[in-house]
Amino acid sequence: MIKLAIYGKGGIGKSTVSCNISAALARAGKRVMQIGCDPKADSTSLLRGGQRAPTVLQLTRERGVGKVTLEDIVFEGAYGIRCVEAGGPVPGLGCAGRGIINALETLEKLGAYEVYKPDIVIYDVLGDVVCGGFSMPMRKGYADKVFVITSGEKMSVYAAANICMAVDNFKGRGYASLGGIILNKRGVENEDEAAAQLAAEFNTSVIGTIDRNSDIPLADRAGKTVFEVCPESVTQAQLEAVARGMLDSLGGAL
Repeated sequence: MIKLAIYGKGGIGKSTVSCNISAALARAGKRVMQIGCDPKADSTSLLRGGQRAPTVLQLTRERGVGKVTLEDIVFEGAYGIRCVEAGGPVPGLGCAGRGIINALETLEKLGAYEVYKPDIVIYDVLGDVVCGGFSMPMRKGYADKVFVITSGEKMSVYAAANICMAVDNFKGRGYASLGGIILNKRGVENEDEAAAQLAAEFNTSVIGTIDRNSDIPLADRAGKTVFEVCPESVTQAQLEAVARGMLDSLGGAL
């Protein structure tokens, strides 16, 4: 089992790309589980026809610790992908990172990985801040590789650099290593150059590029993946290339 964490600032298209990468991997014959680690709890909605799943934190809060089962928190999505949402606190109360910690600990206690036997687990993690619970998927025993999504926009590159720096700072502790950069274009000038420079600064590479076009917004509005709405499109091919790039970075580990 390989565990991959996908980080990126809010609004960069992280969850949309994560769902489509999960779909690409599942279509290639891998058993995939996607765990949403964003307090908005919308990470897996495109895999479930636009529906949001009840979150681990919400159900734990309502029922109490030890009263939640795998059937309550793990849902089957498109292409057989297992979907989980960590969730977040009541707005204005509590730590958002706590939902991630609670979800990952709950899945382990309930034996989710033994029951569903995924080949690949994808954590979709908000990357505006990388502290506390948000850094948990990087920690030893969780993700094997971290991938960072960015556009060429200044704030996106800045956030991506902070995430890469956090991975660098943790690597001495045996945490996850940086797998590469995913460029999700926004149509600004010199995007390829900005992503390449970011990758060079952290001794990694741009493993794939997704051009800005109408396919992803069209699929988003339908509450589905690009593979379902825009089959045989250039965007589908680019997403498949990103998924292959992620697997290639593992050096044959899968």
